[in-house]
Amino acid sequence: MWIRSTMTYRASFAMTVLGSLLVTGLDFVGIMLMFSQVDALGGYTLPEVAFLYGLSATSFGIADLLLGSMDRLGRRVRDGTLDTLLVRPVPVLAQVAADRFALRRVGRIAQGALVLGYALAPAGIDWTAGRLLLMPVTLASGAGIFAAVFVAGAAFQFVAQDASEVQNAFTYGGTTLLQYPPTVFGQELVRSVTFVLPLAFVNWLPASYLLGRPYPLDLPDWVAFTPPLAAVACCALAGLAWRAGLRSYRSTGS
Repeated sequence: MWIRSTMTYRASFAMTVLGSLLVTGLDFVGIMLMFSQVDALGGYTLPEVAFLYGLSATSFGIADLLLGSMDRLGRRVRDGTLDTLLVRPVPVLAQVAADRFALRRVGRIAQGALVLGYALAPAGIDWTAGRLLLMPVTLASGAGIFAAVFVAGAAFQFVAQDASEVQNAFTYGGTTLLQYPPTVFGQELVRSVTFVLPLAFVNWLPASYLLGRPYPLDLPDWVAFTPPLAAVACCALAGLAWRAGLRSYRSTGS
């Protein structure tokens, strides 16, 4: 329904998507301006940072397109309109994700994919069959990890009721963090996004293998191939959190 509504005014939709692409592209413009003053950032060149940026932005864009509406859940919990979703023969998670579905978010995916395409050749990756296969697996796994963060953040809103900004700190803030190399951050932060909230599996770890860079925290080489496992684990835990939050919902009363 929301897609049909959006496509009613196709020119407006096209301009909105273009605007989204340009606005999100300002993040990378800032990185390019930074590299106009330095040759490397944390030992990474501009194409290598662009590669990290492209992986993170594209994966996040996919998750944001599918589940970006989850931050509205807190409002539904507060005003009691979540009750209308509970009586429908459709999973509540699917309904919340489809609420005011914003197709314009494809602009974010396109912008990330463009930066990733720009970085592939100059990054100097020695392409093999394994590396080629790792690329789509990494993007899908990264989208899964971000999707799990969206769902877990929505589950937290059953308790907090007004925690959309907390959720955004881990979703939008997480993708911004991953756009820079791990070498510019402290070891404590790198450990936390590797072993606590495994955002490092979105791009840092597989990109280290693809770019031939040292692994963060001196991890073994095989961790570059574990993003699917991290995504499955994150989604399973987020699913448990969602079901627990939904069971705790008691409406707003009269």
